[in-house]
Amino acid sequence: MNPRQVAEYMFDQDEFSQWMNIKLIEVKENYCLIEMPIKKEMINGLKTVHGGVTFAFADSALAFSSNNSGDAAVALNCIINFTKAGKEGDVFRAESILVNDTRKTAVYDIKITNQNEELIAKFVGTVYKIGKKVIDL
Repeated sequence: MNPRQVAEYMFDQDEFSQWMNIKLIEVKENYCLIEMPIKKEMINGLKTVHGGVTFAFADSALAFSSNNSGDAAVALNCIINFTKAGKEGDVFRAESILVNDTRKTAVYDIKITNQNEELIAKFVGTVYKIGKKVIDL
């Protein structure tokens, strides 16, 4: 399978990413660009996007980029910095780019922006390569 097919295979089984209405915009090896509309159920008590939603969105980008070679990888460490509050009606985009790759780990930079290309959050995720194929899990 090519990277797009692997990401689509994963997405078909990912009920949470489907619930968030994530769309795979662009997928290539160790890279992805995804999009998500912000809906009412994602808003917190301060009328902004719940931080957990933004984190989960970035985590999905990490998953679709770090596994699309067909070799399974799981999150080992993730750090997020929130730079701007999102609101209902926004459309978030997450771009995940590989920045370091070793035999057992890889590091990805993920930038989350809104429909105006304003930076919402910066996420860095480290994954551990578990030595199995995505389709075998």
